[in-house]
Amino acid sequence: QVQLVESGGGSVQAGGSLRLSCAAAGGTFTGYAMGWFRQAPGKEREFVAGISWNGAYTRFGDSVKGRFTISRDNVRNTVYLQMNSLKPEDTALYYCAADRLWSGVHVTGDEYDYWGQGTQVTVSS
Repeated sequence: QVQLVESGGGSVQAGGSLRLSCAAAGGTFTGYAMGWFRQAPGKEREFVAGISWNGAYTRFGDSVKGRFTISRDNVRNTVYLQMNSLKPEDTALYYCAADRLWSGVHVTGDEYDYWGQGTQVTVSS
């Protein structure tokens, strides 16, 4: 059983930056690819970014490419989402998820095994 706790959300003006963190506990962190998803009110859950177990492979949703980066620290058992040039449409509840996957990154939330509770990001214009 893996527990995931997100932090770093908040309110920011358009054009600003935030860094989200997701700390994992209770499992072997290097056994999981990690992903970030988001969900805005009335919208479907959206894949934001993912990173393979060793950090060698990353994927991004089309709406965040070039603005967001993902990284992980396998010593601290933490994955990060650096969000730059934020837009009002980035406003959502952001979730961290763990996927028992040895290579690559899944973009579908149903493939992920464990989820955090989410952290809210609000971007004002």
